[in-house]
Amino acid sequence: MTSTHAFWLAGRQATGEDTFDVTSPWDGRLVGKVSVPTDAQVEEAVAAAHAVLDEFAATPAHVRAAALDHVSKRLAERTEEIAQLISAENGKPIKWARGEVGRAVSVFRFAAEEARRFNGGEAQRLDTDAGGQGRLAVTRRFPKGVVLGIAPFNFPLNLCAHKVAPAIAAGAPIILKPAPATPLSGLILGELLAETDLPAGSWSVLTVTNDKMPALVQDERLPVISFTGSDKVGYAIEASVPHKHCTLELGGNAAAVVLADYSSDEDLDWAASRIATFSNYQAGQSCISVQRVIADAAVYDRLLPRIVAAVEAQGTGDPSDPSTDVGPLVSEDAAKRVESWVEEAVGAGAKLLTGGKRDGATYAPTVLTDVPAGVTLATEEVFGPVLTVQKVDGEAEAFAAVNDSKFGLQAGVFTHDLQTAFRAHRALEVGGVVIGDAPSYRADQMPYGGVKQSGVGREGVRSAMDDYTYERVLVLTGLAL
Repeated sequence: MTSTHAFWLAGRQATGEDTFDVTSPWDGRLVGKVSVPTDAQVEEAVAAAHAVLDEFAATPAHVRAAALDHVSKRLAERTEEIAQLISAENGKPIKWARGEVGRAVSVFRFAAEEARRFNGGEAQRLDTDAGGQGRLAVTRRFPKGVVLGIAPFNFPLNLCAHKVAPAIAAGAPIILKPAPATPLSGLILGELLAETDLPAGSWSVLTVTNDKMPALVQDERLPVISFTGSDKVGYAIEASVPHKHCTLELGGNAAAVVLADYSSDEDLDWAASRIATFSNYQAGQSCISVQRVIADAAVYDRLLPRIVAAVEAQGTGDPSDPSTDVGPLVSEDAAKRVESWVEEAVGAGAKLLTGGKRDGATYAPTVLTDVPAGVTLATEEVFGPVLTVQKVDGEAEAFAAVNDSKFGLQAGVFTHDLQTAFRAHRALEVGGVVIGDAPSYRADQMPYGGVKQSGVGREGVRSAMDDYTYERVLVLTGLAL
């Protein structure tokens, strides 16, 4: 008999009247039953978070930092257990799941460090103008209010961590809503937070179903919304609450550019390996998964067979097997969608070089060339293990091809030339440019986010803390400066 997982209401465990099942995308087995909070329990959590706002903002930095350190330590201690849970509910290969836990350990550690140095205040002399004689401005940051963190399924622990850890570090109460497909990893964070001395009401983990979210999004007591997910849902949230502060991380169709100077056998082997790995890790279900390869004509003919071989070397199968590189997508419906996009592209004239086959929720790592500009695969985020390769003539054409997208999250540029790297940084309409590697690199402490339809705002611990807070100026008068 599978036990029901409770949610976390204002720091304590609670159960509602209904439940839903969490199943494995790999084999359909039941991973867990999760309790759903009632409307009254959601109201209780929101009221508690709103009531504790001033108290939590005034909580000493050492208290918040100690709690964050504790979560980081406990995640590290329970790495294998949590990795197995991520793999079971998400279908993520165990080696990538272990890496995700390691990243979450770092996120909470970074947050603990930032909590200790955040909001110390910045002093500014105002007597630089005659009207400010004897005056000093002290600027500090204060929470904008309670944060509603809405996390996706693809990184069910680490993207929950990116909502929760910065909020606690900044002294902002948070209500976390994990993805219904993968809520168990978020509930683990509740277990660990419950072991700390944070004030009751400063955090809740509510397994609210998606149909109940509009009312929560509209609640005036939750003035900050941090959402990671699809652009369709993200922009619908933003449009429904134009007066709220929304941080939206909405994905992309990331490009890897391979330029003419990246031409040795060693260079091309490295580029092909990185492209193949990071077009297929997480089964392509990453916002910065490589979807487009843009190769200079000078290297295209030597690079393409290397990419195909490297993609074909990606091992698919049981995500619990340490040798598996590519597991299933989150659902069979997701795999069917990817299948339909590839079939549309091939029907329009694209060449399928490898892959293109579906088995349940698993889709084989796939490479296509000559993809027509108007097909879905060329314009949308595939969020699956599919890669397109395009030949261009020179740097300017390559950068224009990167920018020929409604998205702009990250791009990778394989080049050895420093001047080219700086030109790429200036020219590419993305939130991050990675030189010498795939666009899929993310350090959890750096600013992370995009432009155009990839969203607004930035994640990364300190960036999120800034996003959750605002500057408040204190002017002192009559001082002997």
